[in-house]
Amino acid sequence: MSDDTAQPPLLKGGNVIELEIGGMTCASCAMRIEKKLNKLEGVTATVNYATEKAKVTGPAGLDAAELIAVVEKTGYTAAVPAPETPEPGDDAEPADRELDSLRQRLIGAVALGVPVVAMSMVPALQFDYWQWASLVLAAPAILWAGWPFHKAAWTNLRHGAATMDTLISVGTLSALAWSLYALFLGTAGEPGMKHPFELTVAPSDGAGNIYLEVGAGVVAFVLAGRYFEKRSKRRAGAALRALLQMGAKEVGVLKDGVETRVPIEDLAVGDEFVVRPGEKIATDGTVVTGTSAVDASMLTGESVPVEVAPGDAVTGATVNAGGRLTVRATRVGADTQLAQMARLIEDAQSGKAEVQRLADRVSGVFVPIAIAISVAALGAWLGAGFPASAAFTAAVAVLIIACPCALGLATPTALLVGTGRGAQLGILIKGPEVLESTRKVDTIVLDKTGTVTTGRMTLLDAVAADGVERAELLRLAGALEDASEHPIAQAVAKGAVAETGPLPVPESFANVEGKGVQGVVDGHAVLVGRTSLLEDWSLALPEDLAEAKATAESQGRTAVAVAWDGEARGVLVVADAVKPTSAEAIAEFKRLGLTPVLLTGDNRAAAEQVAAEVGIEEVVAEVMPADKVDVVARLQSEGKVVAMVGDGVNDAAALAKADLGLAMGTGTDVAIEAADLTLVRGDLRAAADAIRLSRRTLGTIKANLFWAFAYNTAAIPLAALGLLNPMLAGAAMAFSSVFVVSNSLRLRTFKSRTAA
Repeated sequence: MSDDTAQPPLLKGGNVIELEIGGMTCASCAMRIEKKLNKLEGVTATVNYATEKAKVTGPAGLDAAELIAVVEKTGYTAAVPAPETPEPGDDAEPADRELDSLRQRLIGAVALGVPVVAMSMVPALQFDYWQWASLVLAAPAILWAGWPFHKAAWTNLRHGAATMDTLISVGTLSALAWSLYALFLGTAGEPGMKHPFELTVAPSDGAGNIYLEVGAGVVAFVLAGRYFEKRSKRRAGAALRALLQMGAKEVGVLKDGVETRVPIEDLAVGDEFVVRPGEKIATDGTVVTGTSAVDASMLTGESVPVEVAPGDAVTGATVNAGGRLTVRATRVGADTQLAQMARLIEDAQSGKAEVQRLADRVSGVFVPIAIAISVAALGAWLGAGFPASAAFTAAVAVLIIACPCALGLATPTALLVGTGRGAQLGILIKGPEVLESTRKVDTIVLDKTGTVTTGRMTLLDAVAADGVERAELLRLAGALEDASEHPIAQAVAKGAVAETGPLPVPESFANVEGKGVQGVVDGHAVLVGRTSLLEDWSLALPEDLAEAKATAESQGRTAVAVAWDGEARGVLVVADAVKPTSAEAIAEFKRLGLTPVLLTGDNRAAAEQVAAEVGIEEVVAEVMPADKVDVVARLQSEGKVVAMVGDGVNDAAALAKADLGLAMGTGTDVAIEAADLTLVRGDLRAAADAIRLSRRTLGTIKANLFWAFAYNTAAIPLAALGLLNPMLAGAAMAFSSVFVVSNSLRLRTFKSRTAA
């Protein structure tokens, strides 16, 4: 690494620069920055609104300062990200500052806006100078609390665009400007002025009306929605932090035969380190001494532990399940497989096109129409010979009524109720952009280990030789295996206890490296393990047991041979068992119009056996973590909208890449953070419920947006005709908000089909 700090960009592959972008308020902001960066010669840029990052690829001489200047010229901030560290606090600090600012504005808007709305809507609270008190409270609410909207609207105006921010800014500033005119130049500032509680449609003198409650109320409601959305969006980087924390923190390094505990950062390539049973392997390396079984399922998805011996490669963050190992480090830091997977997740997240908010799309059409109607009303009134004050009253009234308060509530209230109901059913939904994907999903990719199956080795069958009792086979084999720490041995022991009860204690026990175990149980000399262990004692499996072993292995299962007193007595079949609810879940996916695909790092025979058991036709087996991302990308390139269900670190990048990622809550934190939806129960049927609930929540949001605009749109003609009074404006705001909230509350009735 260079010490030169003048060139700060984080480079990947020499010509890729990442930037942290600030000031984006919607997906159209991201599109605008992307368009500007892509105009630079030889530059390809993608900007992600959710992660607030830009990934820019360009020629070798690409300069971060030039890119930052382009972003700032577009009206946003940009900076080169600080180097990632395992401490989440460093990464989260700038995000907290922005969130704190939003929270302060929201608290201020509510504290200032509630009294204004109360005074305007309740005549009993309208004391002699209430309108001036309203101005004192509403002005800071509209100008200070609403500043993010006005700033974004100005940026949009400079680029000829209109979004939800434009609508809020124009509406609230119009309400404030007209109220100032009415108070200082009209009759609204006179002592004893009242807003009578009447919804009559009749011409009124606009100079006697103020609309401060509309401006203050809109700012408060929309800020509330923006705050909750921003808070959920901030979790986008958590998958990387969780992944960085998965590795070992300390390592026992061997120097001149002496073991010294050092921080993982001090480990160098070529160092030899010790890994005891149950410990995580500190980094990628090669086994120097010792043999063991390594549980690599969190990285590879392979349910069967990997046997390792001197000369074999091992991967950092996997767990040593057996004996003591000495390992020589071959890759450390950013070169390890774990770090490469972190980059895979980051790339998948940054390349994921977030759905542009519905409100922005509607606003893009609605704002220009509202402004056009306002201008038309002004021209029509002046053309008809009415005084300028009446013409401006009608024109401004159109802009005031066009700003729907319920717009800020439409998405967050439906999300709040939908996510709350989901949590009761064991489904956690990340944010609004998740929902759009569920509507279009047509293919669901399922990880095998831990998702369709239990993820734990289980004793599935015991085949006894002629004349041997099944219970006796399990009792003797289980007793010997119970003394071993090997995961397959533990599966045999648990299965034996479940079927025969307490097991006897072996009189002697020995582990035969890479082959199995031997010992004495109840006076019998017992062997349990591979057939090679039996062959060492000149024992062979009879034809029926050999056939049972071959059948089990053809189905991708592990067969364990058992012998005692000089004779082969049986075969135990061990495998990762299918969850009892998986077949029902697959049937439900098909009812929802989804095509299931089984994706696994396991061998093809095991994968096809599981697929046949649950009713899946398409199987992709023997894939590495990076290949899982490629499989999802290939399906997407074929025009499919892909949901991915997984539970391990090996699934995290694919979960981030998929259009919709669903993580089993029984899985790793990394998978959960990278996913859009988390299924707390670890029951695959919950994935079907999650998709149904998400689709219904999205439908509710769309209905809310329709009514948020509909109430106000219906009142626009009244405003243009000069028939709008403050009570009508306030009523339209209140009715649309009440409808939106009550419509969202209907989501509480959602029921799980599977639970029923």
